[in-house]
Amino acid sequence: MAVLVLNTDNTALHTVSLQHAIGMLLRKVAVVESAHPDLVFGNHPQPEVLRLVRYVKTTFLYGRAPGWTKRGVLKRDAHTCGYCGDRASTVDHILPISRGGRNTWKNTVAACHACNSRKANRTPAEAGMPLRTKAYAPSRAELMAA
Repeated sequence: MAVLVLNTDNTALHTVSLQHAIGMLLRKVAVVESAHPDLVFGNHPQPEVLRLVRYVKTTFLYGRAPGWTKRGVLKRDAHTCGYCGDRASTVDHILPISRGGRNTWKNTVAACHACNSRKANRTPAEAGMPLRTKAYAPSRAELMAA
């Protein structure tokens, strides 16, 4: 079960495990904002939302794009193939790695296995497979919301 952690100004920071949340309460770095009405942990209600006791400055975290991950690309593209629009379960490199392409937000799109195999070691133009969407670097907030 995940517990949402809020900053002192009510902005959502992230989620933590129940075990981590209990540790935060014991260290007195957070207080329970909302608890599950029917579940208890010891003699305390099980937290659903915690609020930090001190404000955490987050500009360092949100000032730049998040690091590239395959999971992030699939989330950014809503698990939709960038070539045919079907359900995507893998990532395709627009410029293949063997030809100098890299694992970056702007060089990868979500793809289904059929399109990924069909495109193979070619660019979309060489394969005659135009992209339906443009690859871009998402914000952290966009990845958290997706």
